[in-house]
Amino acid sequence: MPDAPKIPRHVAIIMDGNGRWANQRGLPRLRGHEEGAESVRAVIRACRDYGVRYLTLYAFSVENWVRPQSEIRGLMSLLRKFLAEREHELHENHVRLRVIGRMEDLPLPIQHSLKRVIKATAAYDQGELILALSYGGRAEITHAVQAIAREVKAGLLAPKAIDEQTIAAHLYAPDIPDPDLLIRTSGEMRISNFLLWQISYTELYITEVLWPDFREAELAKAIEAYGRRKRRFGDTKERDV
Repeated sequence: MPDAPKIPRHVAIIMDGNGRWANQRGLPRLRGHEEGAESVRAVIRACRDYGVRYLTLYAFSVENWVRPQSEIRGLMSLLRKFLAEREHELHENHVRLRVIGRMEDLPLPIQHSLKRVIKATAAYDQGELILALSYGGRAEITHAVQAIAREVKAGLLAPKAIDEQTIAAHLYAPDIPDPDLLIRTSGEMRISNFLLWQISYTELYITEVLWPDFREAELAKAIEAYGRRKRRFGDTKERDV
């Protein structure tokens, strides 16, 4: 267990470095993704043990569709394999599966598998695993603005009534609290279009460790670092969340 005075309720992770991990070893990129899938399993288990209620994983961005088709097919195959092999753990631990993003962009067999597991776990309340698939922060905000515009056009909402809460209520998963901790692996210093609205006051943790090497010990380091942060949200005093 991490030696931290507080545990984040919601952890979000940009899982970066699979390709570099493979290149450093002279292996195909897909081998890096396969090893990265093992890190996903390890982190899910660790977050459950630590008491993290929400875990959001940036699994596939809207920009990732420009990658070679062979790599995309491999990633979709890994996603389908993950659902088939790990669904029982969601049931055993009463963890709900959620998806944010344009799920309609995914291959139909993947959509069917996701919808089946989402429906089968919808009533669970011991934790939530949120997969960001064909996701982009700008696309999410655009989607919210379009929905608000339709309501204004229909006379259901006055423009002067639109505030931050209105926009938040139209995001992909408005009931999920903003992340307390955002982890990015591989040392890159950018957000990569991930949860742009939600991370306005999220604590950031950047590590040089590549995602396939990010396991329980590395997660403990991130949570320990989070536990030492003072979160003020613009105030002069630390605030509990």
